[in-house]
Amino acid sequence: MKKRYHKTLRRDSKSIAQRLQRKNFADQPEPMMKAVNIEYQVSERTRAIGYGGIGAIHTMVGKLGLDQEINQRVKLLKVHIPYYESDHILNLAYNIMCGGTCVEDLERLRQCESYLNGLGAERIPDPTTAGDFLRRFADEGSILSLQEVINGTRKKVWVERGQHDKSFLAEGVIDVDGTIAGTTGECKEGMDISYKGTWGYSPLIISLAHTSEALYLVNRSGNQTSADGAAEWLDRSIALVGGVFQKVWLRGDTDFSLTKNFDRWSAQGVSFVFGYDARANLVKIADELPKSRWKKLHRPARYEVATAAREPRENVKEAVVKEREFKNLRLKSEDVAEFRYRPTACQQEYRMVVVRKNLSVEQGAAVLFDDIRYFFYITNDEEKSKQEIVFFANRRGNQENLIGQLKSGVNALRMPSSDLHSNWAYMVIAALAWNLKAWYGLLVEDRVKGDEIVRMEFKRFLLSFMQLPCQILKTGRRVVYRILSYSKHLKTFLAAFEYIKQLKLE
Repeated sequence: MKKRYHKTLRRDSKSIAQRLQRKNFADQPEPMMKAVNIEYQVSERTRAIGYGGIGAIHTMVGKLGLDQEINQRVKLLKVHIPYYESDHILNLAYNIMCGGTCVEDLERLRQCESYLNGLGAERIPDPTTAGDFLRRFADEGSILSLQEVINGTRKKVWVERGQHDKSFLAEGVIDVDGTIAGTTGECKEGMDISYKGTWGYSPLIISLAHTSEALYLVNRSGNQTSADGAAEWLDRSIALVGGVFQKVWLRGDTDFSLTKNFDRWSAQGVSFVFGYDARANLVKIADELPKSRWKKLHRPARYEVATAAREPRENVKEAVVKEREFKNLRLKSEDVAEFRYRPTACQQEYRMVVVRKNLSVEQGAAVLFDDIRYFFYITNDEEKSKQEIVFFANRRGNQENLIGQLKSGVNALRMPSSDLHSNWAYMVIAALAWNLKAWYGLLVEDRVKGDEIVRMEFKRFLLSFMQLPCQILKTGRRVVYRILSYSKHLKTFLAAFEYIKQLKLE
């Protein structure tokens, strides 16, 4: 970052700090937001955009060579009049990076001359043309090609981050889950009714845990179960992650205990932890375990109290449950044990870790009876303690946050097109916007700031790093984004941009 920018940022930071510092105000004679004589004027020469962060993202895409790889390996257009494959794909992804929520929002960008100048484009595809392009993804092979291009670029980011942080490449934890993407349409090819009675599709989502990147997304008919076809895509993920990370983990819920693959994955050196159904034979084994095999499970606090602990507030929900005499399950304690177990489809035994939840079933103020429920986790890891296996498996719940972001953050699961494959393509392209956010965070030199970006919800990332008002200037051979307002994230943004500009990746 240029030296003169430090002076400007210090001045702006000091100015806003003085405004916001704590003061003992007297009773004010009028509101803070006063009546102001406001006028609007149309600038004759100066032009600006409200999402200036797109310039940094476009620079990162160019430095990583993603656009060139798309054009070389995703062959959907016989002639390029006037757009290339990368123009269409980045156009849809950038629309989301600029706050768009649907394909129709492309129209606002193609009507913005400053946006076009900022990307060095004469024009960009309109919504109709973008929809036609999505329908060119007519089979699984073309979508797989796009995903492999994205994953090839992703590996460059991982390697670059690993050069500055060796611990980053120590373990790669692959999470897998399925979800339901509903639609109100009636003519979308491939849609069906799910077990929940929702019409739509049943996407499979495979992600990397500590960066929350979507590695593979697979669109499937709505009546398919979570684990249908999952083994094939998990194998692809293992090859991807195992090519960079020193150790690979697989993690999923009970639906993904694909026992036919356990021996094979173990032979490959892949570790796994999956939930396992509480079948009658397992419950019987757990019931018969000696008392000495059970240990209390003490869960760590969710967070460390930085100051004095606050007095807990009244539990309003619990009071209503008691007052109306609803049936209520109260957790009294948890115990953990383990035993060896060989699934029918396996040739070797694995560790079966079991959690015993001791519950009290209540109705109103009366205790009806005590209940015991078992939760099982199967693993081939012999190093972690049984408590660590439980906590490790429970952290898979963070993937639900990723699924939530894909649904409501980048709107990747809106299913805007007419058939299964074109909706699948849109899902992958929209998820690219989410992945670009993660890559930007991974390429920030300051690890604390970078990890903060990786963990950010998409909306907060847009507000903090993308929605920067910028004047767009074309001077000589340069396109200049002149930032017009101060933000506390500006120093991190500029430092990351300067680092990205000097990247030299193979």
